[in-house]
Amino acid sequence: MGIVQSGGDHRADARENINSCVGAVVVFYNPDEACIRNANELVKRIRCVVIDNTEGATHGFDGTLDANIDYLCSGRNKGIATALNRGVARLLEMGCDTALLFDQDSAPDDHLLTELPRVMAEILRVDPRVALVGPAYVDDRLGGGAPTPFVRFGYGRLLRVPARGPAPVHADFLISSGSCVNLRFWRQIGPLQDDFFIDFVDLEWCVRAKRKGFSLYGIPWVHMRHSLGGEPVRIFGRAYPSHSATRHYYLFRNAVSLILRRDIPWSWKSSELIKMPVRLVIYALFLKPRWPHVAMACTGIADGLRGKLGPLRPR
Repeated sequence: MGIVQSGGDHRADARENINSCVGAVVVFYNPDEACIRNANELVKRIRCVVIDNTEGATHGFDGTLDANIDYLCSGRNKGIATALNRGVARLLEMGCDTALLFDQDSAPDDHLLTELPRVMAEILRVDPRVALVGPAYVDDRLGGGAPTPFVRFGYGRLLRVPARGPAPVHADFLISSGSCVNLRFWRQIGPLQDDFFIDFVDLEWCVRAKRKGFSLYGIPWVHMRHSLGGEPVRIFGRAYPSHSATRHYYLFRNAVSLILRRDIPWSWKSSELIKMPVRLVIYALFLKPRWPHVAMACTGIADGLRGKLGPLRPR
């Protein structure tokens, strides 16, 4: 593609002049001091919108949140999709054409903040329909400090492309945290699917973008530390991501919902159909307490088959 990693001098110049058309969205949910500190550092370098999904939140941070942050309170947990959609809508109102999306515990460095918008601008010169670029994320608990490969869909399994080299990598899916969205195409692609609430929100949007003829690229030389789920479970020396029982409900429910949709490629469906029973076995044998995880996963499967979406309601 002819796009290579920029040199140190270029990054230094860019750090002093982050594009005024670029903004960041950060989603809060019961944030601790470190999360607030991350947002305060972020707004020093880029305009920042915080969407707070904390139940009953009324901006009760006792003045610790920087006044330059555009703070929007949801009053209850409306899910990651709704929060990101609201944040993007606010950036569009501000006149931004590029959005960087972050979780509350994300601590992006200057390289990511400047390099992703810069690379997107370069890619647009040769691919005018690029909708999303994203970094290689690093989870020390899973990969021993190595960046996680980028993903393409393949029948029966995901094809993992190593995150290395000086050229952007075509991808079928990028996680939302740390990603850089081209807002010029936001209305054409449409917002994130609100009723998915949390899991597979980014995957559904990526599939939709590609179905409409847009492109996604992983940027191998830009890294972001990101924890995928809770404490991993180790099976025969290999680490697997784990989540709470509630998250496993959404994971299975939304996976089933996507599998039932005609507009989702069979290349992804086939690999997910193979992985779902493996996940259930892992929950039943290795997670503690076992029963809540298995029960919530099965409830998620049942709700997915019934077409029931939205937030999980107490039964």
